[in-house]
Amino acid sequence: MRKWISFPHKEGKVSRQAHADFPEEAIYEREAGRSGFFGPAAHFHHKKPPTSWDSWEGPLRPRAFNLNELEINVHSPFASPIVLHNRFCKYRFWRCEHKMDFLVRNADGDDLLFIHEGEGELFCDYGHLTLRDGDYVVIPRSTMWRLEPKSPMSVLIIEATNDSYQLPEKGLVGPHAIFDPAMLDVPKIDDEFKAQQTEGKWCVEIKRNDEISKVHYSYSPLDAIGWHGDLSVVRINWRDIRPLMSHRYHLPPSAHTTFVASRFVICTFVPRPIESDPGALKVPFYHNNDDFDEVIFYHAGDFFSRDNIDAGMVTFHPCGFTHGPHPKAFEAGRKHAKKETDEVAVMLDTRDPLEVGAPAYAVEDENYSLSWKVK
Repeated sequence: MRKWISFPHKEGKVSRQAHADFPEEAIYEREAGRSGFFGPAAHFHHKKPPTSWDSWEGPLRPRAFNLNELEINVHSPFASPIVLHNRFCKYRFWRCEHKMDFLVRNADGDDLLFIHEGEGELFCDYGHLTLRDGDYVVIPRSTMWRLEPKSPMSVLIIEATNDSYQLPEKGLVGPHAIFDPAMLDVPKIDDEFKAQQTEGKWCVEIKRNDEISKVHYSYSPLDAIGWHGDLSVVRINWRDIRPLMSHRYHLPPSAHTTFVASRFVICTFVPRPIESDPGALKVPFYHNNDDFDEVIFYHAGDFFSRDNIDAGMVTFHPCGFTHGPHPKAFEAGRKHAKKETDEVAVMLDTRDPLEVGAPAYAVEDENYSLSWKVK
């Protein structure tokens, strides 16, 4: 058994409540925390922004990638470029413009699809689903599936390597908070699904240990007439998420957890009212988050804590340094210039260090680490 060393203590001038009512001479709060936002934490009050560095040297730094510039129009999701990865997670971006005339099956782990752009039809072992932008789709390990786009689809794919996706424990707020599990849609054995059960040549690409094998059939192997049980492909759209809010306290990103795996979590940021209490922090707080790497994919809207970030971009903040709002966002928060957020973003927080995939370096904004400098 282990127990955190814990002894609540105050030193110097501090606020009594984290993220609110800061001392006037030190308005910049920095949180140093463990286990994401679930472990012990200390809150420092600084006279200057903790991110007001002059320069960077070495490989550790905040990074930003413009995935819109990647070559992602490849025939298979398994051929799409890996942007970030570790032993427990692979983070890909894929563009599907044409009907898949083959099936894929990932034997390495569950896949989470986030539909960034476009719409189309998903056919899988469990039946048929119509997809649109903003949909999350959880695909259990070794499920066969394919897409038929109605318009070109850009898809973020996050593999839970040798793992599974589950829902977070919601604790005091109860199981129906954020989204009711009844909002999860499952595929249907409908007319569209039955219509694709044709004779003819079909191939299934199977990924196992990152190697591709192919199995050939003389008929469509998606030929189920029904199924029952409590395992399935499921879908939910960000528009169905009802975020936790507090008008007096800025909630940590963990309050917006959507899916969890053993070694990482997925959070979703959606539009919400901004804190209205005069003393409450109104932008994300400066923090170290020293046990996790943080990745944010920007889907839509005005990203109020960042500067010069557009839809289709990704920021990567490995653990080891403080990060937080850009100067303009911090000042706007102090003035309460905005009354609500207008952003949709997908956050990945991993317990294990992520490595940058080679294709990502070609689309990196190399000046991103200097974007916190006051101009």
